[in-house]
Amino acid sequence: MTVTGPKLVKLDGVEKYFGAVRALGGVDLALDQGECLELVGHNGAGKSTLMHVLAGTAVADRGQLAILGEEPTGYSPGLAKKLGVRCVFQELSLCPNLTVAENTRVFHPSLTGFNWRRKAGRLILEKLDAIFPAHGVSASDLVQDLPIGRRQMVEVARAFTATDEPVRLIILDEPTSSLDVHTAGQLLAFMRRAVAEGVSFIFISHLLGEVLENCDRIVVMRDGRTVADAAATTFDRDGLVAAMGDVEIHGREARSGNGRVRGRSPLRVRARPKRQSGIAELVAHEGEIIGLAGLAGHGQTDLLLGVYSAATRAQAGTEVTASVAFVAGDRQADGVFPLWSIAENIGVRSLASLRQGLLISPRREDELANVWRDKIGIRTPDVHHNILSLSGGNQQKALFARALGSDARIVLMDDPMRGVDVGTKLEVYDLIREEADRGRTFLWYTTETDELKQCDHVYVFRNGAIVADLTSDEVTEQKVIQSSFAEAN
Repeated sequence: MTVTGPKLVKLDGVEKYFGAVRALGGVDLALDQGECLELVGHNGAGKSTLMHVLAGTAVADRGQLAILGEEPTGYSPGLAKKLGVRCVFQELSLCPNLTVAENTRVFHPSLTGFNWRRKAGRLILEKLDAIFPAHGVSASDLVQDLPIGRRQMVEVARAFTATDEPVRLIILDEPTSSLDVHTAGQLLAFMRRAVAEGVSFIFISHLLGEVLENCDRIVVMRDGRTVADAAATTFDRDGLVAAMGDVEIHGREARSGNGRVRGRSPLRVRARPKRQSGIAELVAHEGEIIGLAGLAGHGQTDLLLGVYSAATRAQAGTEVTASVAFVAGDRQADGVFPLWSIAENIGVRSLASLRQGLLISPRREDELANVWRDKIGIRTPDVHHNILSLSGGNQQKALFARALGSDARIVLMDDPMRGVDVGTKLEVYDLIREEADRGRTFLWYTTETDELKQCDHVYVFRNGAIVADLTSDEVTEQKVIQSSFAEAN
């Protein structure tokens, strides 16, 4: 429902520069109370920068910001929160060494007294229960011990909690990127209920199905500007992708096999999950793309880490016959080296081939980085810039470049498409297929059904064990969800 009255948020002519790089080039944006607005665009289009300005974590170089018709002075994250603006950024902000309850207390300083920990725990658990039933999170859990999907759930739930400040607008920047289909559905259903109660949302997602089904209005950004603004009902998938620009939307479909007969090419990986009962095991041969599916946190990442470890030292129940590279989904914790340049981050898996004598050759390192910058479309004018100068999606591209530019014959991918735009996804799918046709093997954990359809074979996990073994033709969202909730054989 849309409430009459002044616009909840109005941005006029917002510009933002990072050195010589223009991130925002005069953006106008307005949002009604009780409206869900979707912001879409390729990585580097300026979406997250614009949301940082709205959340008070970045200051615009030019332009005006008004909330409920008033232009606040000294706008900051604290003032934004007092005015009812909450933000869940793509890069999570929880303190890893604190518990879930303690992180809630950090967000709500008004929780005081000897029993503040209990009050904070009750506050966050009530919201987790409302958004994510059966979430499996305890208020006393250390955040660093939670898998990334549950960390995302805590971050989202915390944004909805309220004490002495209103909740008028919640910005969700890729909120489902670490969630499986079932949990993402819970969040989206709760979001629609909150909209009906008058809360506004700005929702950023590269999953176009989420965009079209759950938002009232869509604003498309390209190169730091808005290029389309219309009701969601006026778009279909192809029209939305076309508005984003620079993406070929026809002629790319889920793959249907690479011509190899399963089991005839050399064995690359054989792995048995630690909790497995019966005879089920994961098998991957040369040139195969193997999908790992199921609800988040049910053993997929553990298996990938086990395969990675087995590549360098013997491990019971796991056989690996070639060199391995790893593409992390949690790039903050496991992916990028934040003090290094883009070139150094790409080249770190290829040090042997970059050596010239006893030292790393800067020329070879630059050549490798520039080849993959162009091949995978990393948006940067200079590979010597710090890796954190890139948007989240472009950082993820650098991790792909690191793995695919190396000599590894097995590539492990831990839900690696978090925050990556649809155009890049299609290009990466093609790269993965090309590399598989050349004999590379991929083990790919993903929470997206469309990505599972790119695989030759899919194993569904539940409670740390394989519960279904599907061919590419058998993979459907319904079958994966049903298997995820079925008891292991």
